[in-house]
Formats: sequence, structure tokens, C-alpha cells
Amino acid sequence: MKMSNRQRQIAALLTNRQGGMTVAEIAESIGVSARTVHRELQDIESALTAAGIALLRKSGSGLALEAEPEKLEAFRLKLENADASGHNAQERKVLTMLRLIEETEPIKLFALAHELQVAIPTISHDLDEWESLLTGSGLALERRRGYGVELQGSERAIRRFIYRLARQFLDPADLFESSSTAGHSPIRGRLLELIELEGFFRVEKALWRLEELHKAKLSEEEYTLLVLRLAIALSRFRGGHIVDALPEEASTADKERAQLYARFLDVTLPEREMAYAAHLLSDWDAPGQVAVAEHFSYIELVVELVSEVESRLDITLMRDRSLIEGLLHHMEPVLQRLREGQHIRNPLLLQIKRDYAELFDAVQDAAARKLRGYELPDEEIGFLTMHFGAAMERANLLTVPVRALLVCTSGIGSSKMLAVRITKELPQIDLIGRVSWFEAVRTPPSDYDLIISTVDLPIKPERYIKLSPLLTPEETERLRKFVHQLAIAPAPPLDGNKRPPPSSAASELNAVARLAVLRDHAQEAHALIERFDVIALHTPLGFEFEPILHRICGHAFDIGALTDADQVVAGLLERELHGSQLIPDTELALVHTRSDAVLFPLLLLFRLDHPVTLTGGAGARQLLLMLAPNDLSKAALAILSEISALLLLPETMALLKDGDTEQIRVFLASELEHVIKSKLDWRV
Repeated sequence: MKMSNRQRQIAALLTNRQGGMTVAEIAESIGVSARTVHRELQDIESALTAAGIALLRKSGSGLALEAEPEKLEAFRLKLENADASGHNAQERKVLTMLRLIEETEPIKLFALAHELQVAIPTISHDLDEWESLLTGSGLALERRRGYGVELQGSERAIRRFIYRLARQFLDPADLFESSSTAGHSPIRGRLLELIELEGFFRVEKALWRLEELHKAKLSEEEYTLLVLRLAIALSRFRGGHIVDALPEEASTADKERAQLYARFLDVTLPEREMAYAAHLLSDWDAPGQVAVAEHFSYIELVVELVSEVESRLDITLMRDRSLIEGLLHHMEPVLQRLREGQHIRNPLLLQIKRDYAELFDAVQDAAARKLRGYELPDEEIGFLTMHFGAAMERANLLTVPVRALLVCTSGIGSSKMLAVRITKELPQIDLIGRVSWFEAVRTPPSDYDLIISTVDLPIKPERYIKLSPLLTPEETERLRKFVHQLAIAPAPPLDGNKRPPPSSAASELNAVARLAVLRDHAQEAHALIERFDVIALHTPLGFEFEPILHRICGHAFDIGALTDADQVVAGLLERELHGSQLIPDTELALVHTRSDAVLFPLLLLFRLDHPVTLTGGAGARQLLLMLAPNDLSKAALAILSEISALLLLPETMALLKDGDTEQIRVFLASELEHVIKSKLDWRV
């Protein structure tokens, strides 16, 4: 079956949408006009008819396919293996570069032109563009008449470039699908071949075993990207490409970790590859910062964005900490992508626009007004809309007995959206936790009743169900049937006795778990509030920031919170170099760090006689000192994160400016009590 890439895209969209699609939706999804879609449909319909599939034109719902399931599946397989032609400009340019990466010898221009079915001048023009884009990457194109073209550069630079392309053109779901899905672009298909999915899962299993010995202090996204880097390295090594010598010397711990990784991978790596693996694993033990506090540079943007959406929709959202925290974490990568000119795919965009049209428009208008200097594409607006959508539906949450784990690689917003949708539509499902894809495959089956995932998982199909983050009506019905089958399925005997009913077991286990969470969070909150104090710091006019840090850390040392005040001062100074810690529109700065020299979490407020100048020339009259040890429990980290989130509230800022120690303690205790209770339900 020979089809153009555009025809394959249209056909793939139709085969994967049960309820049908309008021509306008198809045109927007693939970036062409409605007239172009109508023109392509003539050839597509001929191919469908030959495959025994009818193309129906329904009033109101648009186009839909009608055929026996077996014929539809056979057509999907044909689409995956179809001989594609007519690549768009972006596909052609990236495929050209991937071809050069694969080759170790120069390639003639006519060979590239023949493979991509374009003229030689077109290929030459694409290479001209690549030469400018490769500046600063460590790579260059060698082009000579009679010689052809060759990609030159170090092996490290080539691996970085492959990683960059993978970040740009692959979704997390592309890496976890058990097989390539219809509609994958040629770029994604070639990248997956270059990375080798089999090697990707080998690397993941090796890191799994490594983590059993040395727990990683990485987020799910950081862990996934580490697996991606190591998978690229493994694929290149197996292809005969050895990394060049590394300039930096790895630590002893990183070398030992790399040796274990190679042993678990069951691969003998030469010295340079071992050093490269140690280099990639160097962030394994990197401690994270206090969650919300690390994103203070984006607070003003987030608060203005939420306020604008509130006013447009006449709703109250500002006190929803989950929304604020989610947006704070989301804003940094969004703005980074915009600054670097990166594009992101949002496979849920059409459905978001259809199901949340009013909210999408409100978020789009708010972003245009408040994110000045940035032009957000619809794909980014769609992800922001999901954060707001989850907040608007959060009031409908219920607690129910059937235990389920949620796996979602699309981000915080999409996972919360799916959580509230599931609980709203099927209240018998108790989402007991959101876990990463690598945690899901390790969790014992006895700890849950089912897994709900947005990606394929390398576990038995009967243990999980795959859904989209927006939970379509068809998926809701499929989930309902899945839960029904789960409920009526006979439980295997345990030591000769029948297993207790899932709802009873879940209720008892959840009660114990909730009590433990309540205890841990309450203990951490109580200890932090008991140590809190307001201290007047007498400082002369013009007193500099570093001497003040020595004085406040000296106070912390005197009360037994530190083992080395100078080490903590150094950490605070380094943190300030990354950007002022002054909270926008206030005279309060949150000075915070984590260090091995800190013995326990500490929160102190220092009020100065005269303002001290911080980075950027701003002045701070109050310093809120927040310190924590590197080895910090989840409960303690959550409490510190909530304290920093409270700084978004006007009443918090008013109390910190004028209130006494006891007034602030009572306020913090009241707010944290509410937070602790809500934390018992992770979805809130």
C-alpha cells in the first residue's frame, strides 16, 4: 500500500478515533487546510474500500470508519508498513540528518535526494540550514564536490544531538508502547530504531536493580531522561561507536555505580564507555530542593495567570494549592522551550478544545495578557488548560474502596485531570496513588486491584487498563466493564483460604496508611512550628547580605540546628546567585537551602532595621530562613513545600510583616492542619 505521509496521517487519525472526526479537526491536527483533507480523502477512500472498510460521512460527527474489527486491525498494520512518500519540509530535514548519523562514510547528494524523493538543490538547501543550526553543538558538515556530505564531530556530541532530537520529537508514550502505533511520523519511527526500544528496556531493568541497592533521588522525568541517555549510549556502543575520552574525572561513587550498572546490563564496557556511564549517573544522588521554593521566580507569572482566569470565568482558584504548585512546576519548562524555539506535541489538543472550549479560550486570553513577551502555541495552552480543568473538577472527588494505581507520563496536569475524571465517573475506584511507569512494574500485585495507565506497560495485560488522560465516554464504559470483570473474577486461594474481598482489604489497608500519613505529617509540622521564632536583627544602614547570613546562621548554630554554619552560608550564597529570593511586590526574601550540615528542618523569621540589597538591586527588610538536611523524609519535604506555598497568600505576607511569634504559629498550625487532612487524599 503506497500512500503519501499526509494520507497515512489522515487514515491513522480515522482508524484511532471511534467516534469519528470532522474534516476541520483533521485539518487542524495535521496542519493543512480543509480543502487539502477533502482532496486526499479521494485516494484514502479507494484504499479503504479495497481493505473492506467503509468511509461514512455523518452529520454532526464528521467522518468515521465502519468495518469488522479484524479488517480495521489489518488496515492499521498496513499503515505502519506503508511505503510513505511526500515528506514535509521538517520531516525531510530531520530524516536527512538521521541518515548522516547512521552512516560512517560520506553520502552523495543524489543518493539522499533519491531516498527522500526530492531534487538535489532541495537537499543542498536543507544542508545549508543545518550548517547554521549545528553551530555550537560540536558537530559540523563536511561537504565537497565529488566527496558528498559527512557528519563530523565527537561521539559525545553525536549522542547529545540524538538526545536533543528525541526530546523534541518523541513523547514518553513513544518509548513505552509495546509496538509502534499507526500514525507515527517517519521521524519518530527512525528515532525509535536509532535508540532501540529493546535496549531501552534493558537499561531500565539494569537501573531498576541498581535502585534496589542505591535509591535514586530523581524525579520520574529525570529518571526517564537518564534511561533515554543510557539507551542511546548502549545503542551507539553496540553499533561500534566508542565514546571519546572524557575531560572530567568521575567520583568514586559514580565509578562504582557504573560498574554495577554494566554488570546488571550484562555488557562488558570498555574504559571510556564506563567513564561515560559514570558521567551520566553522576546526578543519581543529587538532592532536590524544597519543591515550591525552587520556583519562586515564576510566582508572579503564575499568580497573575490564575487571577486573570478567575476574573474571566468568575470562579475562585487562588487557594487551590495543587493548582498553584502544578503551574509553578510546569511554567519553567514551558518558558525554557519557548526561549529555545522548541516545539511540543499535544496529542490531546483537539479533545481539550472540544471538551473545554470556554476554559481553553480563557486560559489563552489570560496567557496572552499576562505572559508578556511570550507567544504560547495552542499545544502549550492545552497543557495549561488541563491544570485549570483539574482544579475546577476537584470538588467532586470521593473516597471509595476499589484500589487502583495511576500511571501517567504526560505530566502533573494530565494525571490530575485523569484522576478527577475517573473518580467523578466511577466513584467505586479508589486511586490510592500516582506512580511512575518504572514503579508500576515493580509494585507487588497484592498492593492494588488494578493499574490505570496512559501508556503501554511491560506487564500482563490483565493487570492494567490503558486510557487517555481525558477519559472519553468510550473509555469510561471500557473501564467500567474492566472493573466489573475484576469484581466478579474469582480470587486465588491464599494458604488454603479465600482472599478477603478487595473492598474490605482496601478499606483496612487505606485506614492504616492514612493514619501513618497523618502521624508523619503532624509530627513534622508540630516540630517545625515549635522551633519557629521571630527575631529582630539590629543591622546598620548599608550592611551587606553575606555578613547578615553569617549572623542568622550563627543563631541557627547556637540552637543546635547546624554542625557547620559556614557551609550553610556558602549554600545560601550560591542559591542567591541563581536568582533573587525576594518574593515579588514584598520586602520578604525566602532564603533557603538543603545541606548535610543541617540537622533538622528549621524555619525562622528575621526582621532587619534597614533593608539589605539582594541580587538585581532589590531590598529585603525581612528574611525567612528555611533550612533542611539533604536526607529528608517525604513528610518533612511536603510540610516545607506547603510553608513556601503559603507565601502566595496575602494574609500570610501580612502576618509575616507585622505579626508576633504566637500569631504566626497559630496561623501556620491552622493552615497546615487543613493541608495535612487534605494530604490524606493524594488527588487533592
